[in-house]
Amino acid sequence: MAPQDNAKDQAMELAEAARETEWKFPSFTAEMFQGNFRWDLLHPYPEQDAEDKKVGDELIEKTRAVLEEHLDPIAVDDTGEYPRKVLDELAKIGIFGMKIDKKYGGLGLSQWNYGRLLSFIGSYCQSTVTWVSAHQSIGVPQPLKLFGTDAQKEKFLPRLAKGAISAFALTEPDVGSDPAKTATTATISEDGTYYLINGEKLWCTNGPDADMMVVMACTAPKMRNGKEITQISSFIVEKDTPGLELAHRCKFMGLKGLSNGLLIFNNVKVPAENLIGKPGQGLKIALTTLNAGRLGIPAAAAGSCKKFLLDCEEWVNSRVQWGVPIGKHQSIARKIATMAADTYAMESLVYMTCSFADRKNADIRLEAAAAKYFCTETTSRLLDDFLQVRGGRGFEDDTSLYERGEKPVPVNRVLRDMRVGRIFEGSSEVMHLIMAREAMDTHFRMMMPILMPKGDQKKQKGSNIMKAAKFYLGWYPKVWMPASIDFNVKHLNGENQAHLAYAAKTCKRLARCLFHTMGKYKEKLEYEQLLLANFVDIGVDLFVMSCVLANTEHKIARDKSDQTPQELADLHCCNARKRIEENFKAVKKNHNRTFNKVADTLMAGKLHWLSTDIYADLPRGYEDYEKNLPKVTGAEDMVASKKD
Repeated sequence: MAPQDNAKDQAMELAEAARETEWKFPSFTAEMFQGNFRWDLLHPYPEQDAEDKKVGDELIEKTRAVLEEHLDPIAVDDTGEYPRKVLDELAKIGIFGMKIDKKYGGLGLSQWNYGRLLSFIGSYCQSTVTWVSAHQSIGVPQPLKLFGTDAQKEKFLPRLAKGAISAFALTEPDVGSDPAKTATTATISEDGTYYLINGEKLWCTNGPDADMMVVMACTAPKMRNGKEITQISSFIVEKDTPGLELAHRCKFMGLKGLSNGLLIFNNVKVPAENLIGKPGQGLKIALTTLNAGRLGIPAAAAGSCKKFLLDCEEWVNSRVQWGVPIGKHQSIARKIATMAADTYAMESLVYMTCSFADRKNADIRLEAAAAKYFCTETTSRLLDDFLQVRGGRGFEDDTSLYERGEKPVPVNRVLRDMRVGRIFEGSSEVMHLIMAREAMDTHFRMMMPILMPKGDQKKQKGSNIMKAAKFYLGWYPKVWMPASIDFNVKHLNGENQAHLAYAAKTCKRLARCLFHTMGKYKEKLEYEQLLLANFVDIGVDLFVMSCVLANTEHKIARDKSDQTPQELADLHCCNARKRIEENFKAVKKNHNRTFNKVADTLMAGKLHWLSTDIYADLPRGYEDYEKNLPKVTGAEDMVASKKD
């Protein structure tokens, strides 16, 4: 077996071991990929409890007061400095304890209110969102809530609720979404009382200023079938622990107030009781934490787009070209109408998914990934469109606008700030892979023991074939049958009822096409990432459409005189249906092989002829960049052993 094949198998084995293998609770999206349109899981659209809403309203007003008095987001973007005073004031009103239980001094907010707060903050300052969400969603509080011992909770959660900042350290210079390449190690002492952590962590948000952080590191491997299996474990590391060093503060194209850096661990001594969960559970803890953690980003994205809708309304009415407001020109009207419809879609999606997270009987791994993917991709497109509508004023930064006497509309800044949303907490491409794996879960469990049997599966191939045949004989005819569902929609107009019927019918078509595609490519389907992305995009659009239609039914039932939600829903669904049909066509007819061919040509160095008459070197003075690379004790040996 080639080394790259062995590395790939190890990575896949790690990922499979970390993911949830059972669907204990229903998931609308998981059911949809199987051809079951579970409208009952979305309708009626949830409404926030009045008492819970009051809690959120009060906290939003307290947050508004802090931000208005202490934070200038334009100055943060200009200087790259985030005022510590703001963090202190936010801590006083409990922002850093939003998701921490009240018995530990936190606010114990619902996910719905947490989403509302991040949406509100996102409409003002994205750097603040990052401080808060990195601490709360993926930092120490969430892993402790899900996997911590009572002693760990009692020791750390009260401090975190009062404002101690936390961070999450997973990424390394050579490790992004492939945990099998993790080089940081945690070696247990002979007496078992402590671990020594060695390695480095990159792009650790909040890390340079964190009081404590969750660190993922390799512990002693375990043996399975005579083969070593990498064990990634999760530890709480406190700021002042000897050997922990900030090697570099990173700077980015946006989020200038972000605290993010490269951290070095040189024999960092961590008490054994700081291990979260069991040895080897680190990746599972990370993935489970990210399920709910990912909901913060789409909430903030929706908030930023809501804010720009107001700026957009003002601009397209006041800016006159060729005798009429620019909003009357159809090329502009298309952009601003889509901005309105898709912002409504994001709101519908975010609060539906938040309501799922608040329940005890819902599995949100697919819904959270879909929300993160859809909202970040959509926000990036909408902000780019609004910048285009603003013209030169969109490209000009808000400080310059202000200094020459114009309203400092921050589309330039927020577009830069939000761009990382498509990368943070799993890139859009990784979201595709995660959702594709979950979408194919039933087929994977049925077919892989037959196509690629391992261990005892080879002896049970006959019984596995019979099991699969029995399942597919019952399942396959159903995905050809019409969707016989009582939608129970009293207030949707004819167009939107047609959209709902289309979604129900198309989820069966999606399930059929997934099955046929797996039959065509079999075990090689994993290499067809673009086809899988087409299917995921179809599923995401169907899920978002369904949330929009459920929300519209809810809003119209509450206020029949307001038909604007109908207009927004119709436009969003028309656009979504067009995308869905294009993705179905792309599955059948594409030039994906050409992408591979040209990429291979580039990688082989055969396109140097294209890069002539250019300045190909680094700017003078930067050629010696390697001298700044940090050195970690034993890192060279550690990395070499991993490669071997």
